Amino acid sequence: MRLSARSEYGLLALIDLAAAEDDRPMATRELAEGRGIPTAFLEQLLADLRRAGLVRATRGPRGGFALTRSAVEITALEIVEALEGPIAPSVCAPGACGREDGCAAASVWGDVSGAVRDALSGFTLARLAAEQARLDRAPLTCTTRRND
Repeated sequence: MRLSARSEYGLLALIDLAAAEDDRPMATRELAEGRGIPTAFLEQLLADLRRAGLVRATRGPRGGFALTRSAVEITALEIVEALEGPIAPSVCAPGACGREDGCAAASVWGDVSGAVRDALSGFTLARLAAEQARLDRAPLTCTTRRND
């Protein structure tokens, strides 16, 4: 199990799609610039997310990417697995070491993988977009200290 920038950037881009006005398609460049993601890298991620059925592409001057389903129905788990593959232990994968039936560590990694899957499935794009909107509205605060 390994999470990379693919998951982070893919999740951020889909949060922005979930927050888009009237579910309008957003251009790759607009998504990339809004989050500081390299455009070529984001294009690769969006292609993978399209193949996974999470986004659709629309061509033309007002084209771009949009979610295929409601943001309430799409979880962070779906996004991560579309970009990284299944959340599962890599060391204790079947056939990895030949000790699947006699390894105490297998239960640890199985529980960890289950906990990660449960945590990611608890976050919907709607929830994350609402949290982002709340954070965007919050006033900026300065937390510097003065030495008096």
